[in-house]
Amino acid sequence: MTQYDAYRKAAIDTSDSVHIVSLLLDGAVNFMKAARAKIEQNDIAGRGLYIGKATAIISELMKALNMEEGGEIAAYLRRLYEFILDRLLKANIKGETNPLDEALPVLENIRAGWKDMERSRAQADSASARAVGMAV
Repeated sequence: MTQYDAYRKAAIDTSDSVHIVSLLLDGAVNFMKAARAKIEQNDIAGRGLYIGKATAIISELMKALNMEEGGEIAAYLRRLYEFILDRLLKANIKGETNPLDEALPVLENIRAGWKDMERSRAQADSASARAVGMAV
C-alpha cells in the first residue's frame, strides 16, 4: 500500500457518513462518464468494467437506505437508484450512450444534494467550534 493509499483509507475511515456517501457518488458519476467514453470508443470490455463499478456503487447505496427511518425520502431515493440501475443495464446491453445520458443528470442532482448537506454540516461544525472557542 502506498502512502497515498494509506492516507485515503485513513481519511475514509475517519469520515462521517455524509462525506462517504458524497465520495461514493463522485465515484459513480466518474465511472458513468468513463463508461460513456468507452462506449464512444467501442471498447466493450472498458464499457463493462466502468458500468460494473457504477452499478456496484449505486447498488450499495440503495442497500444502505433505511426505509423505516428514511420515510418518503428513502423511498424516493430508492426509485431514483432503480432508474439509474436500469439505465446502466440498458447502456451495457445495447452499447449505447443514451441511457447514460438519461441517468447521469439524475445522479448528478443526487450528488449535488449530498454536497450541499456536506457543506452545511461543515459550516455547522465550524460554527460550533467557534462558539466553544476552538480554532478552526
